[in-house]
Amino acid sequence: MEQTVFHAERIFDGDAWHDDAALILRDGKVDAIEASASLPEGKRVPGWIVPGLIDLQVNGGGGVLLNNDPTPSGIAQICASHMACGTTGIMATLITDTPEVTARAVEAAASSDATGLIGLHLEGPHLDASRKGTHDPALIRPMTAHDLGLLVAAAKRVPHLIVTVAPEAITPQQVAALADAGITVSLGHSDCDAAAAGTAFDAGARMVTHLFNAMSQLAHRAPGLVGAALDDGRVWAGLIADGFHVDDAAMRVALRGKAGPGRMFLVSDAMSTIGTDLEGFSLNGRRIYRKDGRLTLADGTLAGADIALIDAVRYVHRSLGLPLAEALQLASLFPAEAMRLPDRGHLRPGARADFLTLTPDIAVGEVWSRGRRVGQGSGQIT
Repeated sequence: MEQTVFHAERIFDGDAWHDDAALILRDGKVDAIEASASLPEGKRVPGWIVPGLIDLQVNGGGGVLLNNDPTPSGIAQICASHMACGTTGIMATLITDTPEVTARAVEAAASSDATGLIGLHLEGPHLDASRKGTHDPALIRPMTAHDLGLLVAAAKRVPHLIVTVAPEAITPQQVAALADAGITVSLGHSDCDAAAAGTAFDAGARMVTHLFNAMSQLAHRAPGLVGAALDDGRVWAGLIADGFHVDDAAMRVALRGKAGPGRMFLVSDAMSTIGTDLEGFSLNGRRIYRKDGRLTLADGTLAGADIALIDAVRYVHRSLGLPLAEALQLASLFPAEAMRLPDRGHLRPGARADFLTLTPDIAVGEVWSRGRRVGQGSGQIT
């Protein structure tokens, strides 16, 4: 059994920091973290070692948008671009599209062997057009029995599947059928009231997609989907922390409201611009413009985000004042727990050896997947 030792100034295991420590790997998994002084042999890496980041909402990267290139090679390019930013696991995300494109995305995810791919996130088309955001309203529709059957079949082929739906477009019985098939049902792009959200949660939905964005808001007599998500301890919620999608005060309130055993995680909602100098791209025949850190339609509607997950970590640490350990948990341990991946998001014994090095200014250095170096980081700095 091959053993590898990495010495670092600091190591974050997902729960606590270890100073002047060594990460011991054996056959692609974490064996232990011990004091460096007790292990003179091994490689000294610059900076700090932290768990690999996990992003549950990645629309694109490296010049590729999954909607425009739903192929194994497209997924591989997206994974590679985010791996360079320290994200060692992604849910490749398809925004509302035609049944044909959706089928191609399922096939691509099922047949892909891309390093870093966790599974597929289908965001739509079973949404509420009144909360469409950048989704094409002409493609939004209620779920049919045929749609349900296709999703249940897809869940047998794709390692992990998230489906974002609106309660207005799906019945509680359909939610239960999806959950029973092992699909993570997430509520989003919805104008539902808190009662409807609660019914969906009772039926098996256990996640909310990009909290606050494209959904009914929290009011004192009408809690909406936001209030229902914050109030229900069973429910995980994703959060886009780029300084544009959600105000800092709202993020602080949400993070306090979901304090405790996690239940909140960061997502990038990244588009194809990550790792490129693209000035824009097309989605469903519409032009998306890139300017000053924002991605928008011509009318100013936000159209995904121009960040990698490390940028969100940096943002909540610097702008919200979260300790770095908590910021890292929001992008590693908690999304892993949300997806029920017990061997990821941390560096405790038995974990997959997915990790990266960070400089003190939170820039990505080297990146490893299953104990194998996969590249030198090139994460964006904002």
